[in-house]
Amino acid sequence: MKKDFFEEGQYYHIYNRGNNKENIFIEEKNYNYFLEKIKKYILPIADIYAYCLLKNHFHIVLRIKDKSNLPEKFREKVHLPFSNLFNAYCKSINKAYNRTGSLFQEHLQRNRIENEMYLKQLIVYVHLNPVKHRFTELAETYLHSSYRAYLSNKPTNINREFILELFDDLENFKFYHDERRIVYEGVLKEVNLNDD
Repeated sequence: MKKDFFEEGQYYHIYNRGNNKENIFIEEKNYNYFLEKIKKYILPIADIYAYCLLKNHFHIVLRIKDKSNLPEKFREKVHLPFSNLFNAYCKSINKAYNRTGSLFQEHLQRNRIENEMYLKQLIVYVHLNPVKHRFTELAETYLHSSYRAYLSNKPTNINREFILELFDDLENFKFYHDERRIVYEGVLKEVNLNDD
């Protein structure tokens, strides 16, 4: 798990949160706008496997495309579309909500994913983030993650075929998520008991 520069053909978990833990998604429309910017800036250079957008932070699991599949202008500057995404989103939010300064806490955080087991764990972790943070009890009811795209046959920008193959099939994919959710529920119940 290295935190380092972006490199073609490599898998990454990227994430960040709002400056001073403030919300980066203020209204419902902000989530869709952020996804539109991901489509514009990141899809040309990466395959996205999972994402989750919460009020004050986000997670994305992706793979930078092989050098031969990258647009020429980004082959030596793979980091540039990420900068463009976050700058465009920040400027839009600042203008819409009369704010100034940095929206995000710091530079984009990224961890390289070195093996398939860790990739699978991260996919589940990202999809269950709303459960962990008590936004919902079930991943499938949370609207701002890629989990529901895996349960659907509708067209999507998520590279679901690769991930479903990694989990063997959709049933195993759901099983891994349910198993981990049960662990989270146990931890949350324990925390609630200790709060009394």
